[in-house]
Amino acid sequence: MAHSKNRATDGKITYPPGVKEISDKISKEEMVRRLKMVVKTFMDMDQDSEEEKELYLNLALHLASDFFLKHPDKDVRLLVACCLADIFRIYAPEAPYTSPDKLKDIFMFITRQLKGLEDTKSAQFNRYFYLLENIAWVKSYNICFELEDSNEIFTQLYRTLFQVINNGHNQKVHMHMVDLMSSIVCEGDSVSQELLDTVLVNLVPAHKNLNKQAYDLAKALLKRTAQAIEPYITNFFNQVLMLGKTSVSDLSEHVFDLILELYNIDSHLLLSVLPQLEFKLKSNDNDERLQVVKLLAKMFGAKDSELASQNKPLWQCYLGRFNDIHVPVRLECVKFASHCLMNHPDLAKDLTEYLKVRSHDPEEAIRHDVIVSIVTASKKDLSLVNDHLLNFVRERTLDKRWRVRKEAMMGLAQIYKKYALQAEAGKEAAKQISWIKDKLLHIYYQNSIDDRLLVERIFAQYLVPHNLETTERMKCLYYLYATLDGNAVKALNEMWKCQNMLRHHVKDLLDLIKQPKSDSYNKTVFSKVMVITRNLPDPGKTQDFVKKLAQVLEEDEKIRKQLETLVSPSCSCKQAEVCVKEVTKKLGSPKQPSNPFLEMVKFLLERIAPVHIDTESISALIKQVNKSIEGTADDEDEGVPTEQAIRAGLELLKVLSFTHPVSFHSAETFESLLGCLKMDDEKVAEAALQIFKNTGNKLEESFPHIKSVLLTVLQHKAKKGPPRQAKYAIHCIHAMFSNRDTHFAQIFEPLHKSLDTDNMEQLITPLTTLGHLAMLAPEQFAAPLKSLVANFIVKDLLMNDRIPGKKTTKLWVPDDEVSPETLAKIQGLKLMVRWLLGVKNNQSKSGNSTLRMLTAILSSDGDLTEQGKMGKPDMSRLRLAAGCAILRLAQEPCYHEIITLEQYQLCALVINDECYQVRQAFAQKLHKGLCRLRLPLEYLAVFTLCAKDPVKERRAHARQCLVKNINLRREYLKQHAAVSGKESRSKSSTEEKLISLLPEYVVPYAIHLLVHDPDYVKVQDIEQLKDIKEALWFVLEILMAKNENNSHAFIRKMVENIKQTKDGQCPDDPKINEKLYTVCDVAMNIVISKSTTYSLESPKDPVLPARYFTQPDKNFSNTKNYLPPEMKSFFTPGKPKAANVLGAVNKPLSATGKMQTKLSRMETISNASSNSNPSSPGRSKGRLDSADVDHSENEDISMKSPSETEKPSRGRKRGAAANQDEKGQESKPKRGRKKAANTSTDDAEDQWGEDSSMAEASMETEDEQNSPPKKGRRGRPPKSAASKDETPSKGRRGRRKTAPPVDEENEEEQEEEEDDEDDAGSENMEVKPKGRRGRKPRGEADAASDSVESTPQKRRGRPPKSQTAARKASGGRSRAAANQEEESEEDMDTAQQSEEEEDESIDSSTKVRRKVGRRDRR
Repeated sequence: MAHSKNRATDGKITYPPGVKEISDKISKEEMVRRLKMVVKTFMDMDQDSEEEKELYLNLALHLASDFFLKHPDKDVRLLVACCLADIFRIYAPEAPYTSPDKLKDIFMFITRQLKGLEDTKSAQFNRYFYLLENIAWVKSYNICFELEDSNEIFTQLYRTLFQVINNGHNQKVHMHMVDLMSSIVCEGDSVSQELLDTVLVNLVPAHKNLNKQAYDLAKALLKRTAQAIEPYITNFFNQVLMLGKTSVSDLSEHVFDLILELYNIDSHLLLSVLPQLEFKLKSNDNDERLQVVKLLAKMFGAKDSELASQNKPLWQCYLGRFNDIHVPVRLECVKFASHCLMNHPDLAKDLTEYLKVRSHDPEEAIRHDVIVSIVTASKKDLSLVNDHLLNFVRERTLDKRWRVRKEAMMGLAQIYKKYALQAEAGKEAAKQISWIKDKLLHIYYQNSIDDRLLVERIFAQYLVPHNLETTERMKCLYYLYATLDGNAVKALNEMWKCQNMLRHHVKDLLDLIKQPKSDSYNKTVFSKVMVITRNLPDPGKTQDFVKKLAQVLEEDEKIRKQLETLVSPSCSCKQAEVCVKEVTKKLGSPKQPSNPFLEMVKFLLERIAPVHIDTESISALIKQVNKSIEGTADDEDEGVPTEQAIRAGLELLKVLSFTHPVSFHSAETFESLLGCLKMDDEKVAEAALQIFKNTGNKLEESFPHIKSVLLTVLQHKAKKGPPRQAKYAIHCIHAMFSNRDTHFAQIFEPLHKSLDTDNMEQLITPLTTLGHLAMLAPEQFAAPLKSLVANFIVKDLLMNDRIPGKKTTKLWVPDDEVSPETLAKIQGLKLMVRWLLGVKNNQSKSGNSTLRMLTAILSSDGDLTEQGKMGKPDMSRLRLAAGCAILRLAQEPCYHEIITLEQYQLCALVINDECYQVRQAFAQKLHKGLCRLRLPLEYLAVFTLCAKDPVKERRAHARQCLVKNINLRREYLKQHAAVSGKESRSKSSTEEKLISLLPEYVVPYAIHLLVHDPDYVKVQDIEQLKDIKEALWFVLEILMAKNENNSHAFIRKMVENIKQTKDGQCPDDPKINEKLYTVCDVAMNIVISKSTTYSLESPKDPVLPARYFTQPDKNFSNTKNYLPPEMKSFFTPGKPKAANVLGAVNKPLSATGKMQTKLSRMETISNASSNSNPSSPGRSKGRLDSADVDHSENEDISMKSPSETEKPSRGRKRGAAANQDEKGQESKPKRGRKKAANTSTDDAEDQWGEDSSMAEASMETEDEQNSPPKKGRRGRPPKSAASKDETPSKGRRGRRKTAPPVDEENEEEQEEEEDDEDDAGSENMEVKPKGRRGRKPRGEADAASDSVESTPQKRRGRPPKSQTAARKASGGRSRAAANQEEESEEDMDTAQQSEEEEDESIDSSTKVRRKVGRRDRR
């Protein structure tokens, strides 16, 4: 080596053979040629060539001179760089250059040459690659570790390599770059922040997107050097995250992006960084928390991430952010959920609870995104989500915000179509989500038109896709209908009915437009436009669009013809699609992409277009039913028993026969239905008869061969078929045949002659048939019918008890256990009523006689002969039949006029009957008559008596009925305001119409009914007055919920006016009049305490019903206060609660007697829509206990504090009520209950003793003149919730689905069907289980629920003292406290011990049987 130094000192440069001197004196080309030879020489040399190394040492030094390093020609520089690289290789490990500055210059020079790698197409690229390969293989840059400026050299090298890397480079280039850079990191003493930044900057999203190859290079480098570089990365994040030293690097602002990228590259790079994120998740800075949450969402949600399992504390801390106070943080967490569910199903359990809370979040966007997350995961794979998660989506279908509801409904629909219709995940998955179809259709009960329209769209696109081929579509509909629950079926029927109704409205509009214009034309068209508007979203805006559409239809004949085709009964599904396309194309404009008018038209077309049902569809459906009948269908594969499928198919056809009757007009269809008539299944035959009735009006002329066969079958059914089939057979003949009189006579004569009371079972069908003949052809059989009623029905059938009834304490038995004699008597009563309804006049005074007969049955508790032969269940059936018969007659004006007040009051008391099932069925009949606006308004007052019902379910149902009827009448008055205001209508007629419909006019009837309530005996008795107050508040609470048109003042004025009159029934009885004024004072105090506007001027002077009150005496001014002073404490001030009702009241009579009053939180509170009309009947919601309220904004539209939601019991004094806020929840009192811990209540409890009971009995005798004379009556049930005979067995507390609205496809038909509900063959009357003997442990309670006994109770009244004493001795709890516990879950946890005491007390009390005497009968 010393020798070589000498040679270097000599300064003589030795060139390789054939290479002359390289200096600035030669041309560039020559220099390049000579350098290439030098390069070749150095390339061929290796480290062992000592002689050559010494020989060319000066040349190596010469090539490192500034002349070459700064040469302007790039080819020269490249060749020199290649030489230098080889020199470092040959002379390694010691370079021939000793000067640090020279080394720096050389390596900076080589780095600059590496930029030539960028152009892969360059002719010199191979030399650049050789240069890279050489320095990478030799690790030449490691020499720089000892230099002070090493960081600058390395940084420049890294930057250069990251800049030049591109997609033109092959894997070798990439590998050499990684080798070169990794050696610097792994073998160096440290990694400067600047050098680290040079690597990390390529991971920042902006850079990553610009140069993907640089990102890949950095990624490969970090993976290779993970262990070596990790401490420097940790230090960087420590500085920025923990110490907040953002100045240490320009990348500080991208710190979270870098963490994510580094984690994805190699999680070991962040071993010491992740704990810092846990600290950052708890930062007080909202934005900082949000950034960390976004970061961790990506890290936890990544497909192969194991972070959650590796770092559980961080995962738990992250889950805590689901409850963060900052909305964007919660939103980010929720959005993350779908990725997590899809990529990490094992974490679903952890997420479920947090998503549950967020599904109730006050923020709409968060609730929306919860739905999106769950649905997205579900659509990928149903197994990724559990039932709880799907249930959150289910709940949100009743959210108060339309956007959330829509997302939830559409999400469920998509899931259903994918897994149930297309069966992508097999039968198990389809079974798991089978509830979706029912739930989606239940939403049709919501009053918001947006909800209803969306359900219709979902049905057409997802449940039964309209684009399916006809046979497949009908098969889909067939099995859908067969598997829907009862409420969903009703909703679907209602949907078809609404669409059909709207179709008729549009058809009417088209007919109007074609008529010549007249003076009334505009008014008539406007009226029809308003009707159509109410069936579309946002009626306010839509009204103008519908008007515009009417103008377009007037002007454009083509559009009019298309629309006429669309609403034509014979329009096929294919025609409908063409018409819709043509109309939208004609009305659309390419220049106006957003066209609100066109959107409205699309909504309308969507509702009226028959996309599912036409003649071809009905034929396909019939074939599907026939397949099931023949046993060749796939019923079992579809999970439907064949018998159930056939029944459902016929029911479906029956419904469609109402809405699409023309589609049935084919020989094939009628022949198939004829076959169904001959089947043994009664339900199938009934449905077939109804279909014939609805669709066969042209059968006689179009299908004579079917007519002859059908007539024979109908006559046989009418004579010897089951009662319901006999009824439908008569109606079929009436609807289908022209010479019906002849056919009727052929049926009437033999049946009339064959009536025989010796065989009661054979009497039921003839009586049913004769009854319907009497209604449809009363004049044809006038003489024989009168004789039949007078002699056979009354004298022979009703006035004789032939077979003694079974001795039992039950008040009700199943239909199949009712005696044939009782069933025959019920049909006899119905025959009388149907005959009167057919005659429709009272000229022969038959109406009066029938009413006397019916009220005699009620007066005698159902035992008309009073011989004691009848069993209690039979008496209950007859009471129900008599009460319902009076309601039927009251719907006919000629008979309503002759019903006396005493008869009306006796009929009203049926709603307080001792038998639960009688009360239940009577309330249903009453409600349906009122809903159709057929029963006069005074019958609405009957529901006030339900305040006394001991069963909470019945009170809740009565309240719902009141709400629906009141809202229905208000809506009707709004819609027909123009009609009542016409000049042609006389003032008296308008006033009469108003009195008959305005719901506020129910108040005088309610007051009068309560005055004559047999329980109201002592005028000033506090307990009785509290009952009166409860009953009045029962109806006033709903009436006063809205002060529309200053109705509070109107009610006040009405009560004041009543107080200036006398009782119309007993005007000369001072005691009755005192009762009247006392009840008026109760009503007045309620109005004053619950209203702040009662003192304003009444909008109009009320007109009192003349039958009920005398004309006011102008010389008489009644200002006296008739209430005892103690009553004042029971009128708590406060605003009345909004009148809420469950989605529908007309639910079928429940199958069990369970108390179904606890409502699903989401199905009640959250079902309000921002787009719906809160005043409409179906919109209002069920009442809630505070325990049912989830305290979050989205669920509670008007949230109340716990003290507000507490419902004070009756009898609460002002002192106790002082804790209430000024809203005064006395507006929602417990029905007929007293507060437990209250002095006045204790005193009241004492009054329930034997002495008091005896005193009351004597008072009844003394005051008998104040009641209807000699009016026998059965008792009402006791109010005590502990009454063992009344309260049905209460199952577990639980939610109740919103009940569906009654399906009224055809009013007359339904009325006839309802008529038979009280028969033994009635489908809807079920046995109510035996009442509770107090609450029992769960197991015992369940066992008790199987019991069907119902113990008789003869009077509403107070229990004897022994019962109260037993209760006090064993538990010290009042019955009010017991009931309060049952009504509210709020105190459930704290009251367990008390409940056990109560159980004992009630059990002991039920051993004491009440002994009461029946009042004197006529």
